[in-house]
Amino acid sequence: MRPLLTLMVFCTLWTFSLGARADLYTEVNALVQTSQWDKAQAMADAHLKTSPTDPQMRLLLSHIQTGQGQTQAAIATLRALTLSFPELPEPHNNLAALLARDHRLDEALVVLQAAIQARPDYALALENLGDLHLALAAQAYAKALAVLPSSTRLQNKKLATEQLMQSP
Repeated sequence: MRPLLTLMVFCTLWTFSLGARADLYTEVNALVQTSQWDKAQAMADAHLKTSPTDPQMRLLLSHIQTGQGQTQAAIATLRALTLSFPELPEPHNNLAALLARDHRLDEALVVLQAAIQARPDYALALENLGDLHLALAAQAYAKALAVLPSSTRLQNKKLATEQLMQSP
């Protein structure tokens, strides 16, 4: 089953020049990709002690928190990141994905719109917006079916929407 919205797993906010800084992000990201959460957390925390506003590391931290099942902490991290750097679409997109997974679809919609406003050609956010609209449609059809449970038309629309959401 395809997740409702897709988190950006590989951080590509900026390309850094050669040096230790770029290596740190690469190393933490590699740890994230291999689910070595404790090591990644330790490295991210150490870096953020000296550079607490670093947006790329804060984004990586949100991935670590998500991987550790700390969804509310990841949401808080991303929310703070979107406030500090509203021009970056990735934190908005990832926040929307977590909100949608938490069944907070209306909030996710507002946040995704901010991602698209920040970067109108951000394909992943546009795809997620489509997925979110499908989820909202399924939710609306379910509510309509609660009022009119015998409607075959509504049952068919709800089923078709749910099948689209589950397609690869």
